[in-house]
Amino acid sequence: MNMSRNKLLRYKQISVAKVFDKETQLIAQIQSGELKQCLMLWQANEATLVLPAGKKWIASEELQMGLFADGWLLQARKTGGAPVPQCPGIINLSHLYLWSNESPYSITQAYENLCTVLHGFFAQFNLVSQAHATKFSYCDGDYNINLNGKKIVGTAQRVILKKGGGKIVLAQAFILIDVLLEEIIKPVNLCYQLSDKTERVKALVHTTLFEHINERPTIEKLYQQLTQAFVDSGLYQ
Repeated sequence: MNMSRNKLLRYKQISVAKVFDKETQLIAQIQSGELKQCLMLWQANEATLVLPAGKKWIASEELQMGLFADGWLLQARKTGGAPVPQCPGIINLSHLYLWSNESPYSITQAYENLCTVLHGFFAQFNLVSQAHATKFSYCDGDYNINLNGKKIVGTAQRVILKKGGGKIVLAQAFILIDVLLEEIIKPVNLCYQLSDKTERVKALVHTTLFEHINERPTIEKLYQQLTQAFVDSGLYQ
C-alpha cells in the first residue's frame, strides 16, 4: 500500500451516510485514473441499521419509529443484500481497487483474497479463523469469517465497470470487536418481522474479538493491524 496512487483512510467515528459518499468519491477517482486503490477503515459514530436497496426491504414509518425507540437510525444503501447493524464496537473496511488485467475477474478469487487478509489479521492474535456460511447469522454468506464456528466477520463485494475497460472492486467487511450481540440483532430482527420474513437472526451464532483475547487494543492499533494484514498478504500491489 505504498505506491503514490494508493490511499489509506481511517475514521475512528463517522456517519454511515458519509462513508457511502466517500465510497462514491473514491470510485470516481479510480475511474479517472487518479487512484489505483484505497483502503478505508471506519467505525460508525451512531447506531445505524443499513437497509439494502430493492423492494424486499421497505423503510416503512413503522420500522423507522421502532428503530428510533431503541436508539437506532436507518440508512438506505444502493446495493442489495441483507440489513446490517453498524455501531461503535464494529469496525469496517471498504477496499476499492482495480482488478488486474493479467487475469479474468473471478468473484470467488476476489472473496478468497479478502478472506486471506482477514485470516492474517486474526493470526496476529494467535487465532485461527475459517471462512464459511453461518446459519442464523445476519448478512450470512459463504465468505463469513468464523472463530470456532461463530461468525465474527461478514463480507460483501460489488463490481463497477471501469470506463475504457477493466473492473473496479469494492470489497467490504464488518468485524465484530466489542458489542453486545443481543442488542445488535434486535434491529435486524425487527426489520425481518416488519418485512414479513420468517427467518430470525440469533445472537449465539456470533462472537466478538474481545471474547477471544485478553488485551484491549485501541481502534488505532486495530486499524494498524488490519493495514499490516493487507501489506503482509502481498495480494494487492
